[in-house]
Amino acid sequence: MIKANNLVKKFTKTVQKNKKIEFNAVDGISFEAGKGEIVGVLGPNGAGKTTLLRMLAGLMMPTEGEVFVETDSGVIRKGENLKRHIGYMSANTKLYGRFSAREILKFYGQVYGMTEADIDRRTEEIIDVLDMEKFADNRIDKLSTGQVQRTSISRCLIHDPEIYIFDEPTLGLDILSSSAIVDFMKAEKEKGKTVIYSTHYMEEAEYMCDRIVMICDGKVVCNDSPDNLKKETGSQNLREVFRKLIENKMESAANE
Repeated sequence: MIKANNLVKKFTKTVQKNKKIEFNAVDGISFEAGKGEIVGVLGPNGAGKTTLLRMLAGLMMPTEGEVFVETDSGVIRKGENLKRHIGYMSANTKLYGRFSAREILKFYGQVYGMTEADIDRRTEEIIDVLDMEKFADNRIDKLSTGQVQRTSISRCLIHDPEIYIFDEPTLGLDILSSSAIVDFMKAEKEKGKTVIYSTHYMEEAEYMCDRIVMICDGKVVCNDSPDNLKKETGSQNLREVFRKLIENKMESAANE
């Protein structure tokens, strides 16, 4: 299980005539995601989703609050030990084009301190699960967008983490490529893994997610199952839920 406790991230931006102001990209967010659960993090552009996910993954330090992981052996709060339990992928991740997918997996396995035997074994498992056999030994700069995305996901799996954090993993992919990634995430959930992911595709989130954490202006707007959210808002689908909740939030903020 991964927990976020009152996370705040402050940034400074320049406005009129070089005047600098502080703002909270993430403003007091708390939630948790358990074993065998897929949690969708949704929100409009600029809501703070990527900042939140980067803090959850240990790639960005919060200004306030904390992230911790509960394992069978205890609670892990920070540092490299925390990162070893997490696989993080961003849609903007860049991979070294001269490497093949197989070489990328070997490289990251060495980064995580795995033995050569474990790297080889895990590499073959991942290539099979993500259906990468046809391009595993091709240079990354020669791969299609979908193949690059699967390769990017594969590097998050090499150390067999308990928690996956994916930021827009199916962005810009065709139906077949995105379906392969969605099927993978659902299969990992069945193994008891925790999956947190951000997406703009409402139908995808409604199909996959056990729970939706919707954020706007750095704050949580809702945290519930898709079915409950549809009932509470009188909506037919998650797209309609999203529109109603975000519009209400923005209207309330404008009237404050």
